[in-house]
Amino acid sequence: MATGRTHRPATRSRGIPEATVARLPLYLRALTALSERSVPTVSSEELAAAAGVNSAKLRKDFSYLGSYGTRGVGYDVEYLVYQISRELGLTQDWPVVIVGIGNLGAALANYGGFASRGFRVAALIDADPAMAGKPVAGIPVQHSDELESIIQDNGVSIGVIATPAGAAQPVCDRLVAAGVTSILNFAPTVLTVPDGVDVRKVDLSIELQILAFHEQRKAGEEAAAQTPAPAPAPAPAAARRDSATDQGPDGDVPAVMPA
Repeated sequence: MATGRTHRPATRSRGIPEATVARLPLYLRALTALSERSVPTVSSEELAAAAGVNSAKLRKDFSYLGSYGTRGVGYDVEYLVYQISRELGLTQDWPVVIVGIGNLGAALANYGGFASRGFRVAALIDADPAMAGKPVAGIPVQHSDELESIIQDNGVSIGVIATPAGAAQPVCDRLVAAGVTSILNFAPTVLTVPDGVDVRKVDLSIELQILAFHEQRKAGEEAAAQTPAPAPAPAPAAARRDSATDQGPDGDVPAVMPA
């Protein structure tokens, strides 16, 4: 069986933009749901709505894959599932190690979607000696002293960091030195990696802060909409002229007012 150390996706060599690559999993998720409902074909408009993008962008993205659909019929769902899975490298076996088996690491280990999407949790690693040997999601936790040998023995190229922030960079350095070239970082810190190593950061606190910003803005807009408009101000007194000063010598209003 192929492993992540010997086979890598061809997206970069084929010149697919990173923005398109980032949307491919969205399309795959929507297509997988259609496949599970035995839907044979889907239009670009329907698939775009399911994936949360506009249909023109979807058609442009699919053109990079060489898939253009059939006018009046749409896209073949099963073929697109295969095509996108292949492009993302999900038709291969990708062994993954998770480092840091606290609450978050344990939750990731128990996530059932890894295997169905081409990823195999090869090892769970933690620095706490008391964790060694304890099963999590049916996998015994191994001590971090064994990290390098675990990566070599399992041909791991993808590492998941779920440690506290202070431990994340040393763990990252060890992963990279052992041959890991892609890292998914859940630690609330920015990692420094050499060229050729890809890092994807998932920071739950930042996502919550962004949601808090939008909630605050919506509350402000609602408050502004409920505030009554101020009454119009009365005309200034200077606009009202004194009849005595506006009249001419005979008491008539002059045709032309003096400058």
